[in-house]
Amino acid sequence: MSVSHAAVLSGPTLPPSHIVEVKAADGTRLHTEVFGPEDGYPIVLAHGITCAIRVWHEQINDLSRSYRVIAYDHRGHGRSGLAHRSAYSLGHLAGDLDAVLSATLRPGERALIAGHSMGGIAISAWSDRYRHRVAHRADAVALINTTTGDLLKEINLLRVPTMLAGGRSAAARRMIKTFGGAPLVRGAQPGSRWFVAMMAVGAGADPAVARLIHDLFAATPAAGRGAWARALVDEMGPRHIDLTGLTVPTLVIGSTHDRLLPMCQARKIADAAPNLAELVEVPGGHCAILEHPETVNAHLRALAESVSAQRRISS
Repeated sequence: MSVSHAAVLSGPTLPPSHIVEVKAADGTRLHTEVFGPEDGYPIVLAHGITCAIRVWHEQINDLSRSYRVIAYDHRGHGRSGLAHRSAYSLGHLAGDLDAVLSATLRPGERALIAGHSMGGIAISAWSDRYRHRVAHRADAVALINTTTGDLLKEINLLRVPTMLAGGRSAAARRMIKTFGGAPLVRGAQPGSRWFVAMMAVGAGADPAVARLIHDLFAATPAAGRGAWARALVDEMGPRHIDLTGLTVPTLVIGSTHDRLLPMCQARKIADAAPNLAELVEVPGGHCAILEHPETVNAHLRALAESVSAQRRISS
């Protein structure tokens, strides 16, 4: 019996929202929800691979008290539509984010755009492919536990001698591609729970964090998981995404014990960002948004207040 989306229904609750059905350029439906006051300053949230809007519950519940929070499910995730096997790429990540911004932001309105893991990759890819839109749609961005390239080079899922690092990358490639698209049946859950916790959650995290991440992983259609795993492994190689188009203030957050995208990836982004606002290092694993939500929220709120204040002064 396959694990269904109902697995996450008993998880963390979200405040009231209204749904915006966004269509990607190729017609794929992108489920989008808007929380908070209609006249609030907009904060857009893009989640990571095998997650969904609910992974942002700590940020949505906090920030939507003051801001208009816009969150969406990537294609092949959550309540968004599945696309053809060939329609998963960095170009689709960038285009889908652009479609959400076009559908939810008012004419002339700019937002703080935050992305975790694959959501951060979406923002970087968008700033490269749609650089003519960056200054018109973004006041600032936040890149959290993410990377712009060398996805497998620094990964720390497997312990092997330094001289065999190439073999580690090859093994990680096979593991991610294979496990990412594997269908989940009830008997396979113990192994999948171990793998997801090992990959995404710090050792000292609340066990509820690992449970939520696994529930979201299990609820993501195998076709979507597999397609995105293949796309990221194939496209996120030694050639990093060009960040020269990311001209707005950029907050970068990394974690000291992130095994999937280690802190060195955050430092590389900070070095490459043309307009670095701050590099923040937090303890824990890959899910800083859940493991240290107070810290992440405080930095997002401070950045939103800074850029929105600048807009008021300039207007």
